[in-house]
Amino acid sequence: MKYENNKDFAQKLDSIDPLHSFRERFYIPKTEQGNDVIYFAGNSLGLQPRTVRTYVEQELMDWQNLGVEGHNHAKYPWLPYHEFLTEQTAELVGAHPEEVVNMNSLSVNLHLMMVSFYRPTGQRNKILIEANAFPSDHYAVQSQIKYHGYDPGECLLEMKPREGEVIIRTDDILDRIEKEGDQIALILFAGVNYYTGQAFEFEKIIEAGHKKGCIVGFDHAHGAGNLRLNLHDSDCDFAVWCSYKYLNGGPGAIAGAFVHKKHLLDMTIPKFWGWWGQDKATRFLMDHDFRPIPTVESWQLSNPPILQLAALRASLDIFHEAGIENLRSKSEFLTGFMEYLINKNNNGNIEIITPSDAVQRGCQLSIRAKSDGKKLHTMLNSSGVICDWREPDVIRVAPVPLYNTFTDVWNFVKIMYS
Repeated sequence: MKYENNKDFAQKLDSIDPLHSFRERFYIPKTEQGNDVIYFAGNSLGLQPRTVRTYVEQELMDWQNLGVEGHNHAKYPWLPYHEFLTEQTAELVGAHPEEVVNMNSLSVNLHLMMVSFYRPTGQRNKILIEANAFPSDHYAVQSQIKYHGYDPGECLLEMKPREGEVIIRTDDILDRIEKEGDQIALILFAGVNYYTGQAFEFEKIIEAGHKKGCIVGFDHAHGAGNLRLNLHDSDCDFAVWCSYKYLNGGPGAIAGAFVHKKHLLDMTIPKFWGWWGQDKATRFLMDHDFRPIPTVESWQLSNPPILQLAALRASLDIFHEAGIENLRSKSEFLTGFMEYLINKNNNGNIEIITPSDAVQRGCQLSIRAKSDGKKLHTMLNSSGVICDWREPDVIRVAPVPLYNTFTDVWNFVKIMYS
């Protein structure tokens, strides 16, 4: 189907969209006039599913009525509560159930993974990361290098785009790995760069890294719930993600982690131990012999926050019903429609820096205004569009397939060029 530059076409697409009704599963913020905002900030904080209150109140009720007995006798007992999310998490990120766990926060999980998978030696001690990675990833990587007694100035390799370009070419990444891979202990990229919206071709990066003996991991903060990740089949060594963006787990939501099955029974891998990683059958014997759970759960340190898990479970139920394949198909068409309308109506001031190739992006488009970009962002917000500004000069817009519509996209572009 070819795109058309009119509102009737957008409304027609909404009328035939098999996922259109999922919008009703979410609370849409309102303008002061009581109209739905155009919410394109799901890449920063996903909207609240209407079922969250029921899921969380169930746990509040069990806490009220049962106290500590809720660990075993709540409707959804708290001791194994994280296991209620395992199957759907694995389904969402393309993993086996034993490879995924919801725990901690993103940066904590990233550090835990680097404890296990960044093991520098005299010859192989470098970490390769994209130059414009999210600051927290840079902080984590620098601190891990320093913790091991090395100098980030020497051991932190940054992958930059070519002069005058914004996007990092996959071939340049692969060439860098081929040339310097013997010195690289860990390759750590975002699944989707937060600033440009570029989705890295992770399967190619993993294959190239493994050929040179490197461990390859990903920060999928902007990938989980957005892309088809296929973490197991891609042979990715580890991955981490947050759940408050596309996964709609709520502000500060519990995060997730993946470790490939091939590593789970390797007892030589260092890790920090905590009692929630201890064998479940003997956890409460209270001895001091650590016997790790033979799954990624052995990376758990403490019992998880049940209320956060409940909120995330509400969203995962929706993802399971909608299906990530269906969501990704709509996302490609929805984002493509936005790209088409922006280019079709362009007044010469707007540039999209996100790749036009659907394989190399998720649902986010990063827009750069050649002049008055901050003023444009302010105007959009005051006109009922919620999107975000990232320094120094990018407006990020993310049409999320679960709750955004083709009419949202049409109205947004009309406002932007008004």
